[in-house]
Amino acid sequence: MQWPNSDPKNIIVKMPNWLGDLVMATPVLADLRRKFPASKITAMCQSGIAPLLSKDPNINELYSYKRPSGWIRRRQHGEIIEAIRLGEYDLGILLTNSFSTAWWFWRGHVKKRLGYEGNLRSPLLTDPVQLPQQIKTQHLVTTYKMLLEPLDISVSNSDPHIYLTAEERQVAKDLLESHGIPVANATILGINPGAAYGSAKCWLPESFVEVTQKMLLHQNLYVVYFGDQAGAPLVNEICGKVPNNRVINLSGKTSLRELLALISCCSIFLTNDSGPMHAASALGVPLLALFGSTDDTRTGPYKNGKVIHKHVECSPCYKRVCPIDFRCMKRIGVDEVYHELQLLIEEQTK
Repeated sequence: MQWPNSDPKNIIVKMPNWLGDLVMATPVLADLRRKFPASKITAMCQSGIAPLLSKDPNINELYSYKRPSGWIRRRQHGEIIEAIRLGEYDLGILLTNSFSTAWWFWRGHVKKRLGYEGNLRSPLLTDPVQLPQQIKTQHLVTTYKMLLEPLDISVSNSDPHIYLTAEERQVAKDLLESHGIPVANATILGINPGAAYGSAKCWLPESFVEVTQKMLLHQNLYVVYFGDQAGAPLVNEICGKVPNNRVINLSGKTSLRELLALISCCSIFLTNDSGPMHAASALGVPLLALFGSTDDTRTGPYKNGKVIHKHVECSPCYKRVCPIDFRCMKRIGVDEVYHELQLLIEEQTK
């Protein structure tokens, strides 16, 4: 793909639909901005996770939409297509691989439509790109970046990044202080025990209870549990078994932007493979990630963070719920996790 006369004036980027994938796709926006400094860049994103990009200086506009569903689905598709058409985009980049998103860009009269092949959508793309042969052995961040190569944008060294304001960070610190955490002097362990994709990604609740109890033996260490509304029952169960005023349960009590700011306040972070894991990594928080049903080579913390993955014979299976004995997560021991968390704390105090 070449732009013979001038750079594209109006670019729309269809961002991924999952929080973690969205974080991993943020370098694409930075790379596009470096290549096309004068272009208008619109990030198109589902409304539930769109706030993550609300402060991103690499975009000019954030178009958020609700995923079409239910009996009004046809009307919702029409509204999305009309919004794209009104944008008069001369370049559209699809970081999603679905047929429907390519159809939106085609019906929305986006002049140049760039995306990976597959799902019968190649005829809808002006510039279909073959999936990289090494897709199963490289990080998803790299796969996203490689889609820009037809624009003469080489795979960069740019990292996922989340932009927070000083005010957002201060509000997060004030909230933690209101829960009795002396933020300036405390070691704050953030824990995310859930995963939106399904329970197959999640370490056992009783294991989180045990490791929390062991970590509380550290003086001046506070544990903050995170999670969304759907994960609140799980977090409530875990925290109910660790009654301690140094364990704070914020699951389901924060907005996405508040969650990101709170994660940035953590000294270390313990998590399953999840959106908050990628957020912590992008925010530069030292973290320990527990993997079982998924592949840390492709979707692990990017460039930083420790991973425990037992690589049992059936992993990665990518199932939402384990159909057998959950051996991938059961083989991750509490003592092993505790040891790695101790090492992370020691690294922070050097």
